[in-house]
Amino acid sequence: MPLPEPLDTLSPDELRTLEGYLEPVQFPAGAQIFEEGSAGDGCYIIDAGEVRLEVARPEVDTDGVLGFLEPGTILGELSLLDRQPRSASAFSSSDVTARRLSAAAIDRLVADHPRIGVQVIRALGRDAALKLRATTHRLTEFAAAEPDPDVNETVARAQAALAAFADWPDERIDALLGQIAQAVAAAAEPLARATVAETRLGNVPDKTTKNQMASLGVYRSLAGRPGRGVLQTFSDRQVTEIGSPAGVVFALIPMTNPVATAVFKTLIALKGGNALILSFHRAALQVGNEVGALIRTVLTAAGAPPDLVQWIPKRTSRKKTAMFLSHPGVSLVLATGGSAMVKAAYSSGTPAIGVGPANTPTLICADADPDQVAQAVVLSKSFDNGLICGAEHNLIVERPLREALIAAFERAGAAVLNEEETRRLLKTAVDPETKGWRGQIVGQSAEAIAGFMKISRGYPIRLIVAPTEDAAPHNPLAGEKIFPVLSLFTVADAEAGITLARRLLEAHGAGHTAGIHTRNPALIERFGRLVPAGRILVNSPSVQGVVGLTSRLEPSFTLGCGTFGGNSTTDNVSFRHLLNIKRVAHVMPLLNG
Repeated sequence: MPLPEPLDTLSPDELRTLEGYLEPVQFPAGAQIFEEGSAGDGCYIIDAGEVRLEVARPEVDTDGVLGFLEPGTILGELSLLDRQPRSASAFSSSDVTARRLSAAAIDRLVADHPRIGVQVIRALGRDAALKLRATTHRLTEFAAAEPDPDVNETVARAQAALAAFADWPDERIDALLGQIAQAVAAAAEPLARATVAETRLGNVPDKTTKNQMASLGVYRSLAGRPGRGVLQTFSDRQVTEIGSPAGVVFALIPMTNPVATAVFKTLIALKGGNALILSFHRAALQVGNEVGALIRTVLTAAGAPPDLVQWIPKRTSRKKTAMFLSHPGVSLVLATGGSAMVKAAYSSGTPAIGVGPANTPTLICADADPDQVAQAVVLSKSFDNGLICGAEHNLIVERPLREALIAAFERAGAAVLNEEETRRLLKTAVDPETKGWRGQIVGQSAEAIAGFMKISRGYPIRLIVAPTEDAAPHNPLAGEKIFPVLSLFTVADAEAGITLARRLLEAHGAGHTAGIHTRNPALIERFGRLVPAGRILVNSPSVQGVVGLTSRLEPSFTLGCGTFGGNSTTDNVSFRHLLNIKRVAHVMPLLNG
């Protein structure tokens, strides 16, 4: 087994002595070796396998991976040297075999065998220094912005495919989109199974439905519409809109919805005559490769340039992603993911369309039908185990309807928690250090979360509703929850509800979505005017409404938040956002004379 320098200078007798202080350990793939913030009570000499280091991120779709360690390196030496809490978490990317040296063992070793102890401490210090040098080198590479042959070649292939695609008419493009949509829809369930198996988020039936909607549903919304060339003419103004492709589009794909988002972005990119490069979240890379291969097979069979849609097939680095984002051959970035990645896209220097987080407040007025509301909310928030960010996150009910709504929720399969159960939820599911929700409950079923908290009902639990009156940003219940749990606030009247909805969005999720259940047109209009959200859904399940299933919104899996949320648009993003639209304007008699 390899030993780090200078341990390899120890004599055979000294090595045998050292082995007596080392504890052999094994970790199966996916296991957590230690947690960020835990005590630095030991280090590990990695003998076989690969270890991933990452820091906690508040958003599941923001990648916190710092790097990977291979056999012959030491893991956790910094905390052992300074006895400070761990600065990152460590996970086994594959089966890992290692030897653990505890803090107590190294103290005994130094006392019992000073020469060996000094060599061990030198080895720990050398390993820490090498990692610092590597970090310095990476920072230098970022600053120097050296070209990457892989990045340049990928972009060059996309540009060549774009040129070969330039003369395809709309009818032929629509036929190609139909073939891609049919292929994905036919594989919707296997791709859903692969996604759940890899990411451990969501559930297969709902991901299957989502994959079908993102393929066939989106295709139906695109087919027959002009995608480039003359888009429309305004005869009364003598203005004609002409669309030209944006060019090469670089698209970030989140782990929460990898297949649906990738297919959606493929369809809208090709509809506008663009080439596309997909970058999947590390945790969804395997299923991303399956989707990419499926799309490429369809492109080849249809006689389209196969490099019209490319993807990064291997684990990428932040440096390489940054190079794609700022590459002069990339015309537009389409960013779906955590806020950090969206900000990186906006700051890359390349035009970007990004989307922000949600925190959907839903006002339930006294004149609403409680059973219809409960059924809509349970249908929406339980879908794919609550992973859709546009789902309801905070319910705001007028006091006269509160008890009837709670009873309706229980009839619909929701567990409305009492005060003790709500305290248990917060104690169990919230990290005491970060004050945020534990990652283990993201994308899990309500039944599983309830079981984790030892909460049961006399029926299968589809959704968990936690009453609260605290709308402050520090209350986790008042923020985004991408799992089937939502809060329930009670207000005196609709005006107080509108004020609370605004407060919740201003704290988190501004610009995304809000909902209202009422039969009062004037109240709907007032809610729409005052609440800072790009989508105001009326009497609709939120998940199904934001993507256009129960509304007439543009079917989309990329939902802008506008300047409310630091985005460039509040639209449901579609192919027209990936076009340069020229306007041919004729001189008008009024202006001429």
